[in-house]
Amino acid sequence: MFAVRIHGRGGQGAVTAAELLSVAAFDEGRHAQAFPTFGSERTGAPVVAFCRIDDKPIRLREPITDPDALIVQDPTLLHQVDLFAGLGPQGYLVLNTSSTLEELGLTELGQRLDPDRVVTVPATEIARQHVGLPVPNVPLLGAFAALTGQVSLDAVRDAVRDRFPGALGDGNVRAAEVAHEHVRTTMRRSADA
Repeated sequence: MFAVRIHGRGGQGAVTAAELLSVAAFDEGRHAQAFPTFGSERTGAPVVAFCRIDDKPIRLREPITDPDALIVQDPTLLHQVDLFAGLGPQGYLVLNTSSTLEELGLTELGQRLDPDRVVTVPATEIARQHVGLPVPNVPLLGAFAALTGQVSLDAVRDAVRDRFPGALGDGNVRAAEVAHEHVRTTMRRSADA
């Protein structure tokens, strides 16, 4: 089973991201589940969403404490909550920022994780450019697909188009594609270094 925990704030689409990820996995013939947990239901409040993906039925229903991957939608949460609890050295990290881990004060985390499994993506900027809104969820799913290979970019595109019709869907698909390519380019540079 592959377990994903998504940290964000209300209004950033963390719950939608988990749902889209589960739909993408399901559309590729896998079993998936998505569910959120949050306190006050207001814009800006911390939100955590979960997604599990497996090749067999999933019976677990509790929150994910030991994720295989973390998606962090809001870097302002980095030093407020223990976002990285349970993430092992072989875990994946997709972080919405244009800063490096060192610039964010996360040097120790960067040393603990496999550098080939950590990416930073300016997802909010990508969303603003292609969707017209500062909602980083879909670009981060494109980045997640590139980094982990758990779902394909095509499955992400299909899930997004099913959820968001018309121009909104098209913009989100383009944002996912740009973030996906950003990660692939970053990974190629790392391999060449």
